[in-house]
Amino acid sequence: MSATLARILRDLPDGSGAALLGGDPVRCARLLGVDGIAVSLGTDGALTELVWSTPGQSAALEDLQCTLGEGPGFDAYRHRTLIAIPDLQQAATHRWPAFLPEAGELGLGALFCFPLHLGAVSLGVLTVQRTNPSTLDPVQTNDALILAAAMTAALIRDSGQRASFARAEPHTSLHRAAVHQATGMISVQANVSLTEAMALLRAHAYRTERPLFTAAEDVVSRRLHFRDNRDGTATPSGNKD
Repeated sequence: MSATLARILRDLPDGSGAALLGGDPVRCARLLGVDGIAVSLGTDGALTELVWSTPGQSAALEDLQCTLGEGPGFDAYRHRTLIAIPDLQQAATHRWPAFLPEAGELGLGALFCFPLHLGAVSLGVLTVQRTNPSTLDPVQTNDALILAAAMTAALIRDSGQRASFARAEPHTSLHRAAVHQATGMISVQANVSLTEAMALLRAHAYRTERPLFTAAEDVVSRRLHFRDNRDGTATPSGNKD
C-alpha cells in the first residue's frame, strides 16, 4: 500500500456533521489515475444520495443515473458486483439504452463502479471515470477495491454519523433530500405508490432535460404538481398544496 493511499484511508472515518466521508476525492482520483470519482449511497434498490465527489463531471454522472434510474452504478449496487466499462462507446446499447447516449454527451469514455457492500447488505457505489476509453491496471484496481472496502467499513462503523447526515439541512451536500419529500407529495397528488411516484418524477425530469433533484425542488416548493396531469403541471405561484 502506498503512503498516499494509507493517508486517504486514515482520513475516511474523520468526517463529522454533514460530511459523511472524510478524505480528499481529488487526491483519491489522482492516486487511481482517473479523471473523476464519486460515492453515492442507495436505498430500496436505487442510488439516491451523492455524498462525495470530485468537481466536474462526476456529480453530473451521478445525477444522470439518478434521473434515469439506470446505469452501471445501479447495476453494481443492485448486484453487488464490480461493473467495468473500459469503453462506453463499445458497451451493449440494450443494457442501458437511455443512459449510454447521455453519458456520451457528458464526454465520458470509461466507467468503473465498485459496490460498497458487506455480504448481502449493499450501501452504495464508488464510481471512477475517465474521459478517454481505457482500463484500470491491476494496481489501480486493487487500490480502488481497498478504498471501497475502507469506505464500506467507515459507513457501517459510523452509523450515528450516517443518521446525522440524513438529518442535514438542505444547504449541505445532501442535495437530493428533496427527492424523497417530492416522491411522497407526488404519491398523494397522483394517488399512486411511492415507486410509481418516483417514476413520474424521473419521467418529468428526463422530458424537461433537468436534473432529478431540480424537478423535486419544484414539487416541494409547489411550483410543480401532479394532481391532474401525470406529466406534471407547473404553477406560477406557490399557493397550491
